[in-house]
Amino acid sequence: MRSLIASLAMLHLLVVVPQAATVTTVIGTGAAGLSDTEVANPYGVVIGPDGAMYFCDLDNQRIRRMDLATGRTTVIAGNGERGYSGDGGPATEAALNMPHEIQFDADGHLFIVERDSHSVRRVDSSTGIITTVAGTGEAGFSGDGGPANRAQLNRPHSIAFDPEGRLIICDIGNHRIRRVDANGQIETWGGTGEREPTPDGAPLVGTPLNGPRAMASDPDGNLYLALREGNAIYRIDLTTETIHHVAGTGEQGYTGDGGNARTATLAGPKGLAYAEGRLYIADTENHVIRMVDVDAGTISTVLGNGERGDGPEDDPLECKTNRPHGIFYAAGAGLYVGDSEAHRIRLLSD
Repeated sequence: MRSLIASLAMLHLLVVVPQAATVTTVIGTGAAGLSDTEVANPYGVVIGPDGAMYFCDLDNQRIRRMDLATGRTTVIAGNGERGYSGDGGPATEAALNMPHEIQFDADGHLFIVERDSHSVRRVDSSTGIITTVAGTGEAGFSGDGGPANRAQLNRPHSIAFDPEGRLIICDIGNHRIRRVDANGQIETWGGTGEREPTPDGAPLVGTPLNGPRAMASDPDGNLYLALREGNAIYRIDLTTETIHHVAGTGEQGYTGDGGNARTATLAGPKGLAYAEGRLYIADTENHVIRMVDVDAGTISTVLGNGERGDGPEDDPLECKTNRPHGIFYAAGAGLYVGDSEAHRIRLLSD
């Protein structure tokens, strides 16, 4: 009996009790500012190749880097002026115009999508020089089949890279996805310019997309797409170039937690992140982050309670957020959230 009791006691010690998720502030005070502890309306956020956090400090018209070990911040691009200038010179001396999202390519170069410059720009990882890779600075729709830096975009919002290294652009004002190849040539890859529903399972080419806003890739050759005005999430199979319904009915609302993601309602989704079978959604106008279990097809809220506000931390489902936009998942850390109008970047721990 004593041996049995001892064995049970040892087994009890080996049981690992799962830790509840928590949410904390990485940077931000709740008020707009520009310092090692302040941001002003943060949007896109990524962890760079060097392990630092890079983010779009939207209202400061800058891209900033935060050393997560020391908390020190530095400016990577933008001089604080709202405009479109500086190509061919240091990125820190260039004017940016509402930088919405950032991504690194396979070579470590930083790409910035500027909504109000209607352009995508590149900061060279070695020299820090900034150049335009797509767009002319003027809103419009032109240039397919030619150089991307002579083509017109209309309020681009999000960028990604496909497995072949091609630049994918959510050209939201044109209701299209544009693609730039290794030679700098641009084409329309998805969308027709019409604000119509997207049929499930349709070929991507020639299918309407209502407000393509954000993208995220998985390791299996899929690109997830959020439709802002379409209030839905789709999966693009990069092999077959077909598009498949994942979440959202197309109607605006906040319903469906615990059930089928396809029958849930969303409100202006503006950010996506993928991690190990989980697709995170910045359900911006509902002021929450939601998560789709990709295999099960179910949806739940993981941050926020549906009320617009700022905290309190550290219980994720009690912590109000204020129009979150950019999100990024980092293995071993969790989900970074640009809680835009709370002027914070938060971390939802694993």
